[in-house]
Amino acid sequence: MYTPGEIAENYIQIGKKKAAMQADKMFLLAVMAGIYIAVAGCGASTAACTIGGSAGKLIGACVFPAGLTLVLLAGSELFTGNCLLIIPVLKREISVSAMLRNWGIVYLGNLAGSVFVAWMVVNSHQLSLFDGQLAVTAVNTAVAKVSMPFADALLRGVLCNLLVCLAVWVSFAAKDVTGKVIGLFYPILVFVVCGFEHSVANMFYCPAALFALGHPEYARLITADVSSLTWGSFILKNLMPVTLGNILGGAVLVGAVYWRIYLRKEQSSLL
Repeated sequence: MYTPGEIAENYIQIGKKKAAMQADKMFLLAVMAGIYIAVAGCGASTAACTIGGSAGKLIGACVFPAGLTLVLLAGSELFTGNCLLIIPVLKREISVSAMLRNWGIVYLGNLAGSVFVAWMVVNSHQLSLFDGQLAVTAVNTAVAKVSMPFADALLRGVLCNLLVCLAVWVSFAAKDVTGKVIGLFYPILVFVVCGFEHSVANMFYCPAALFALGHPEYARLITADVSSLTWGSFILKNLMPVTLGNILGGAVLVGAVYWRIYLRKEQSSLL
């Protein structure tokens, strides 16, 4: 396996390749990542509904790591993981503008892929499973997300991407597929079971609920107050603070810290 210092060195080349990628390829790979995370979110919600309660949440948390597994092994571009691009920026191997270009294109691609899966899930009537309870759960989850105070969403976003970027980091320590999957599994399980907030996952959860409310067969099952759930509240009250938190958690708490430990050249002391 690679040591943490070797991971940091290796990520310089990884980051340079990400930053130099053609925009169309970058966007398509980001769409694929959005699809992978959304499908994993759908799978986690479906698995959780089989039992319900705290046990169901744990089962769903065990399913969700499939998303990052696909992102890393199948090949794609995920915004939250790419917060580690701060490392080659601080190392002066890529520019800030190149990092922001990657973040912007990848973020939009992730959004497109996630919303596409949300639309397909709703219109294929997958949410009708368990006598429509899956649709109820989807809407209740989204209502809770947009009802969170800004500070809560921000801090949960920080904690989430701390764990996601650590999952990516640990997976880079392994030299085989088995090691990569085992390495990423537990940090992702922890963030899901703790209820931390992932911007790309929320690009699936909230749109799926919003699409469901537009279908009478789903809407008639909902008993919760959904007046707070709108596209505007999704963007302003959840996606915005969670995204900011994800950047802080990934770029600062993981990327900048490990750059400082392993890559920053110390100035020689004057004797």
